[in-house]
Amino acid sequence: MDTKDSKMSFADSAPYPPVRVEGRNTKYAAAMLANMGSCDSEMSTISLYVYNSVVLRETYADLSETFRKISMVEMHHLNTFAELACLLGADPRLWHPDRGRPVYWTPACNSYTRTPRRLVCNALEGERAAIAQYRRQADWIGDKYICEILNRIILDEERHVQILRQMEIRLTREEK
Repeated sequence: MDTKDSKMSFADSAPYPPVRVEGRNTKYAAAMLANMGSCDSEMSTISLYVYNSVVLRETYADLSETFRKISMVEMHHLNTFAELACLLGADPRLWHPDRGRPVYWTPACNSYTRTPRRLVCNALEGERAAIAQYRRQADWIGDKYICEILNRIILDEERHVQILRQMEIRLTREEK
């Protein structure tokens, strides 16, 4: 995989729908906050991908750059979920409600490894979990605008799975 190729896309080509909601809703806002600042969140993904990019830089510069570029797409998702949370009536901090109490995001949420193949496998697991989470949310959320956005973000996450699978195949081949 050559990440220097400017034709390589780190996001799906479909346009993003406008960020809007049908109305305020505390349950939907809690879901958006979880997407932003729980352990299974965009913030966790961004921080982990920045870490991955740094630790891979010397040995796998192209993979390092791939993680950096994917993290930028994830930053767009984080911003989108923050805007949704705000529109839904929540304070868009990096926190999520847990039994009525706000729990702040922490980098301790991440599983850090410096082994390239394990690092990629960990990222793949996270992307697949995000897809499942966003699909579940799209199934129960009754706001068509939020569902459109969730489904659009899923397209990016599916693209990330494709890229990470290519990375995993390459690293597995190199281990042999």
